[in-house]
Amino acid sequence: MDSPLPRIDDDVYRTLVENAAEGMLTIDEESDIVYANPAVEDILGYAPDELIGSSKMKIIPDRLEPVHAAALDSYVTTGERNIDWGGIELPALHKDGHEVPTLISLREHEHGGDQYFTGIIRDISEQRRREDQLQAQRDRLNEFADILTHDIRNPLSVAQGYTELARETHDSPELERVADALDRIDDLVDDVLELSKEGHSVGDAESVGIADAVHESWNSVETHGATLQLEDELGSITADRSRLRELLENLFRNTIDHAGADVTVRVGRLSGDAGLYVADDGPGIPEPVRADVFEHGYSTTEDGTGYGLSIVTQIVEGHGWEITLAESAEGGARFELTW
Repeated sequence: MDSPLPRIDDDVYRTLVENAAEGMLTIDEESDIVYANPAVEDILGYAPDELIGSSKMKIIPDRLEPVHAAALDSYVTTGERNIDWGGIELPALHKDGHEVPTLISLREHEHGGDQYFTGIIRDISEQRRREDQLQAQRDRLNEFADILTHDIRNPLSVAQGYTELARETHDSPELERVADALDRIDDLVDDVLELSKEGHSVGDAESVGIADAVHESWNSVETHGATLQLEDELGSITADRSRLRELLENLFRNTIDHAGADVTVRVGRLSGDAGLYVADDGPGIPEPVRADVFEHGYSTTEDGTGYGLSIVTQIVEGHGWEITLAESAEGGARFELTW
């Protein structure tokens, strides 16, 4: 037979509350503060003794006092909650006069026939700072996307026009490659603009033949004397076709840049159809830096931008996949995509 759980007495509960990281304030039906734990001072600057016995309005910004008073009166009278008691973001007034963004969870309880309300207070200043920083980055990205698409589109259109004129008088495979490359740039510009406006890393997904995507990506990269080998039947995957091509293009370009122009690149499915690998027979990447190569701006060459593999990571995460780097059978690099 299980032994009964030990009873936790009131002193233990008080110790837990007074050592909690979150601030706790308890008010009565008249909005007077009857309890404050020590963590409140870390958040609002008031020692508990400075708050107990005063009105909760002491920590409410002036402009919000009528709203708070009306909300409490309404609940005491009707019993209807007109805010989310599980967690609502509200500014609180610090002792020095500045406002602190907080997340407040509310609880109701009775003692001795009287009604009390306890607010659990969390300082979310750092969260708000990060959100503001992210929004500023999004705004800059949108501005950059507008400039990028406008300033690139004009010379791109000129290049496409002259390429078409040249193809009318010259039957050249090199001009075909130029035209394909310009079309790919056009597609990427469209992708950058659309995805930045929507705030997504990838667009609409569809069934994509992996072998086709591999060949299209390979043909979009300056491969020099490199060799591509498809190890087996690759099948298909549900993905954003253009972004999958961009992912593969960056992997191929990274391999050729780091392993040399005569590298052999192999592409195949992982066992159990769990994903895809891209492997090469180059010098490989030392194990201590394998986790670093996906970081934005990291490069193992002096003239590298460090963007390629960070873009790969963004596309992988946007699809909900994962990517790892290991050693290939030939001692080179092996990138494994799992989905």
